[in-house]
Amino acid sequence: MDEALIEVSSGDGGAGSVHFRREKFVPRGGPDGGDGGDGGDVLFEVRQNLKTLSHLKMRKVFRAEDGRGGGGQRRHGRRGRDVRIAVPPGSLVKDPGTGRVLRDLSEKGDCWLVLKGGRGGKGNWHFRSPTRQTPRFAQGGGKGSVRQLLVELNLIADIGLVGKPNAGKSTLLAALTNARPKIAPYPFTTKNPYIGVFASGGEELILADIPGIIEGASHGAGLGLRFLKHVNRTRALVLLIDLGEPEPERTLEVLKAELGAYDPRLLERPRLLLGTKLDLKGAGQRFEELRAACPGELVAGISALNGTGIARLKGLLLELASGAA
Repeated sequence: MDEALIEVSSGDGGAGSVHFRREKFVPRGGPDGGDGGDGGDVLFEVRQNLKTLSHLKMRKVFRAEDGRGGGGQRRHGRRGRDVRIAVPPGSLVKDPGTGRVLRDLSEKGDCWLVLKGGRGGKGNWHFRSPTRQTPRFAQGGGKGSVRQLLVELNLIADIGLVGKPNAGKSTLLAALTNARPKIAPYPFTTKNPYIGVFASGGEELILADIPGIIEGASHGAGLGLRFLKHVNRTRALVLLIDLGEPEPERTLEVLKAELGAYDPRLLERPRLLLGTKLDLKGAGQRFEELRAACPGELVAGISALNGTGIARLKGLLLELASGAA
């Protein structure tokens, strides 16, 4: 998981001014010291174009500007500039001591004020009274705040590749993107999500290989809950069905049941049913049976081994992501 430990500080408030009117023919002008400006705030904001937290790891310390002091003639000090910390969608801001999630920044346009700047102090103009006509004091600015924060980037992908163990997700991800996931002929090779960037026709999509889902995953079977939480952070789904298995329709029902049991909204996301391992004996007939059993669904078949159907799949992925935008 991509993470960065940073220190953030809001600005101190500017001090109020001690000042008296100095005008010709007014030898004893009254107080006119202005207020200090507030210190700058610390804010987090989601930027859609960011994909990692590398910029936070390089800088690590973020400090807002202090407010300026007040001036004569009741001039107000300038407010300190805020510091805005840009993060990619899917960022979690945590307390590094307790691990408690302070904010989940998932959506485009999300903005969170984490630390307020210190208040500017009042100038001596505020402290005048009939019995105290020449106050020679003003209020100091309030102190800003400092804290450490742990920022974690949870997986958010345009498309999640979902299927039972050994359905061919890792092989497909390697064929479509620059990712190099571990690939082996036994279940649960993938223990954590892999992501890769699929580029085609000037467009880029983030694809995620979600670790295999088995029957009972929504109730914790296998590594189910660890797997399913990542599916929730994808915009569209490709359900991979191994055509080497004798009952591909049964596999599809298991996947839909586990997704729906974990979060019914997952079944409403744009999806593609993808039969894999089309090169195996009898896979062609099972693919036609799967397609016939799923009227109204977007269905495609591929063999990542010999490249069958890959060109069509690339176009379908772009259409799928466009529908999920």
